[in-house]
Amino acid sequence: MTSKNPFLSVDQQIVGDIYTNMEIWNNLETLCDEFGSRFGGTEGEKLAANFIKEKLESYGLSNVHLEELPYEGWRRGTVSLEILEPIQKSIPCITLPHSPPADFEAELVDLEDGDPADFDARADEIKGNIVLTTSEVRPNDVKRWVHRNEKYGRSILAGATGFIFVNHYPGYGPATGGVGETGAGHIPAISVSYEDGKFLQRLLKRNGRVRLKIQSTDEIEQMVSWNIIGELPGKKDPNEIVMLGCHYDGHDISQGATDPASGAVAVLEAARVLGQYAPDLPYTVRFALWGIEEIGLIGSTQYVQNHIDEMNNVRFYFNMDSAGALSHKDIVLNQWPDLAPVFKAWSDEMALYYKVGQSISAHSDHYPFLLEGVPTGAIGNLRGARTGRGYGHTHYDTLDKAEVTSLREAAVLASRVALRVASAEDWPVKQRSKAEVKEILGGPENEEETAIFSKIHKFYAKVRGE
Repeated sequence: MTSKNPFLSVDQQIVGDIYTNMEIWNNLETLCDEFGSRFGGTEGEKLAANFIKEKLESYGLSNVHLEELPYEGWRRGTVSLEILEPIQKSIPCITLPHSPPADFEAELVDLEDGDPADFDARADEIKGNIVLTTSEVRPNDVKRWVHRNEKYGRSILAGATGFIFVNHYPGYGPATGGVGETGAGHIPAISVSYEDGKFLQRLLKRNGRVRLKIQSTDEIEQMVSWNIIGELPGKKDPNEIVMLGCHYDGHDISQGATDPASGAVAVLEAARVLGQYAPDLPYTVRFALWGIEEIGLIGSTQYVQNHIDEMNNVRFYFNMDSAGALSHKDIVLNQWPDLAPVFKAWSDEMALYYKVGQSISAHSDHYPFLLEGVPTGAIGNLRGARTGRGYGHTHYDTLDKAEVTSLREAAVLASRVALRVASAEDWPVKQRSKAEVKEILGGPENEEETAIFSKIHKFYAKVRGE
């Protein structure tokens, strides 16, 4: 039985407007078709930042501004992958962002889907050679998500001299993705298609040995990006904040329509309808469009560092990365059990079915907030295990892959959730202490991933002389 809805009138205005308006689609079309990938260091990135700022201003938000982000950026050069033995053949490939320039030869080691246990078990084979692994995120039924950066980092720790990332989806071409926050200590990293990866694996299996040559001319240099911030100030206590956020930068090989722009335009749409139908909420709703997430969560990380004194005032940070592309729109909380009954009750109240789950992930813009103990969650899909990104991070993540109904569903859920968080008189959670954060990250489900990334970051720091 559906519970009484105290926000029924506003809910109806929000839902009715979003479903009878093409603003969300028009914004996605502009971001993708006019500004391209919006990758860090491109002209499209700056154009997109200014466009988003103008949109937030036109929706009536306050304190709309750009926050500069100095960072170590990356520019794509040329790259080649040559089989030297047992045959001579060129393999089409791309480099992964922050891969350093390269010119070397080595033997190929096939780690298939990249089971974490195999990096230690086969360390002697890996040392001095090139690791091949696929983009499959659940190798050999490993219960947790195994991210590209973990496979890359484990390769480095095992002494590899190169890394080949094979897209496990046929027909999608090579898959891109950043490989860390700095070039120091990195090894060359390239990506090939499913079909070419399978060829390399067969060649190695049939002949027992494959020797490769990798050459690339990528460059790492200092750059500037921007976060775009706007808000609806709270009328009762403007210092208490609810945040909705998503990054707007994609990868340079694609429009990034589903990942991330489908989430970015859902944030903008939530700003539009809340600004129109709920401008006088008790607590502030702040909207953030993050820069340069794709090469290391840089925009959100710098924001948290620069606004550290506000973190204890953030009631909830709701992340919307790729939210408009998910087949199901559920709520994934980052280990906040006291919030689960609140969100479940809202599902009934809103007559909007979604599942509520708990998870920890280090690979999107909620993570810097999570590290500071801020209550965090995201729109996610809890109905069906993901094996990867699909079209995301490939050349084919284009506007035609997006669906306006899915965009609308994400915007509706986000705006109605923000309405309730910013209206709740008694919020049941508060900022965690450092000790509590450490305990959460060290839990059974997260311990292995936390430990390996700690080792990887210590290695990078050692190479940098820190």
